[in-house]
Amino acid sequence: MGVPSGFLDRPGPLAFAHRGGADHFPENSWKAFEHAVGLGYTYLETDAHATADGTVVAFHDKTLDRVTDGAGAIAQLTTAQVVAARIGGTEPIPLLADLLTSWPKHRFNIDVKDEPAIGPLVEVLRATNAWDRVCISSFSGRRLKATRMVLPRPVCMAAPPAAVAAITVGTPATVLAARFSQLSIQCAQIPVWVATAAFIRRAHATGLQVHVWTVNDAATMTRLLDRGADGLMTDQTELLREVLTFRGQWQPRPVGPVAPEG
Repeated sequence: MGVPSGFLDRPGPLAFAHRGGADHFPENSWKAFEHAVGLGYTYLETDAHATADGTVVAFHDKTLDRVTDGAGAIAQLTTAQVVAARIGGTEPIPLLADLLTSWPKHRFNIDVKDEPAIGPLVEVLRATNAWDRVCISSFSGRRLKATRMVLPRPVCMAAPPAAVAAITVGTPATVLAARFSQLSIQCAQIPVWVATAAFIRRAHATGLQVHVWTVNDAATMTRLLDRGADGLMTDQTELLREVLTFRGQWQPRPVGPVAPEG
C-alpha cells in the first residue's frame, strides 16, 4: 500500500510555476525560479534529464539546441559540457540537486523526460532527502513505472496516461482508488482540454487532486478554479497570483534562502 507523501499538504488551490515561470524569465533558469519564489510560490514545476556522466539537470528538451547557445543531446554530453551552455545565451542550466537544496521548504513537481534520468534522479532525492517535497510526473507510463520500481520509498506520483483515460471513460471510482493508493498516485496532471467538470468530479471520487497545465490567461484560470481544479500550472506566475489573490485563495510561502549564483 502506498504511503502518502507530504507533497500535497499545503492549502489549495495549488499554484505551480511552470518551468519556473517561463513568461517572465528564461524557462528553467535560476532567475525564473527565484522570481517565482519571490512572488510567494510554494510549488515549482521543472523537468529532469541526465548527462552522460549521471548528473540530473532541470531542463525540458532532450537537446540543448532550442533554448541555449549550446548543441547536442544532454544524455550524450558530460556535465561540464551541459553546464557550459547558457539558456538564452546568458543563464546557466540549474542542477536539480542545487534547486532542491536552495529552497528546502519548497515543493518540486518533476517531469521525468528520459529513461536515463531515472536512476540519477532517485540518487538526487536520496542525497537531498526530498522524498516528501517532490511529485514525479511524465507523459510516459513506462517511465513512471520504471521510476516507481527503483524508488526506495513511496513519493507522490502523477497518474499515467492510461489512468487519465480510465477516469475519462468513467471506470468505477472504487476500482481506481484502490489501484491509485497501491501505486502512490495522488494527482492527475492534465491539459486544459481534458479538465472538464465531469473529469474533475470523477478524479475527486477516486481520491486524486487535479492539476491543470499550462494555463496562461485569467479567464481560463477562473473557469478551471470554478470547476474545482485543485492546482494550476502557469508560465504567467504574476497573473495567477493576481487571480488567486482576487478570489481570496492565494497561499504564499515566505521567501526562502537565496539560490547560489550559477
